[in-house]
Amino acid sequence: MYPPKQHQDNDINHLIEVIKAYPLATVISVENNLPLITHLPLIYEDEKLIGHIDINNPQAKLLKDNRDVTLIFSGPECYISPSIFETAHLPTWNYIKVHLTGKVKANTDNAALKKSLITMTEFLEAPDPKYILNADNPRLDKNLDYIVMFEITITHWEGKFKLSQDKKNIDIKAAREELIKANTTNIEEFLNTIF
Repeated sequence: MYPPKQHQDNDINHLIEVIKAYPLATVISVENNLPLITHLPLIYEDEKLIGHIDINNPQAKLLKDNRDVTLIFSGPECYISPSIFETAHLPTWNYIKVHLTGKVKANTDNAALKKSLITMTEFLEAPDPKYILNADNPRLDKNLDYIVMFEITITHWEGKFKLSQDKKNIDIKAAREELIKANTTNIEEFLNTIF
């Protein structure tokens, strides 16, 4: 069947795992019918998403007051050539995405911001931390006035998992192996072209 069916995965636990493994979100707000888009790591905590944004970012003024926000988290993705399949198929692209909408509030408590920055650093450094952000770090205190903390209450979850699910088991396995290979080996060649 072409195009292949896109699998809707709305098992919240699967979506949370994507967010934890790929925490960099595309954060989309709208002002005067124009989108403002920023890419920020967000941490899922107590059924909310917690993030921080530079106070000078134009989107910072929209991440408060229960405003609507849309988020996209992107997992692994790659082109799938028909050459990897045992049976005949057309070319496709496999991917994992999580789309969320929510209501956002700013948190202006500097103690909460400081604790949140430490918690986020611990999360991002896990499982084998090479750096620990200490509460007594003078650079941390010096920069708190330039960072806005916000919390997002999620109002809608949607998973977009296109992983060749409509194929035979042997072809699904081949697509999975291709996704792993593409997301580990092709990155070096790409990075060499841009820096």
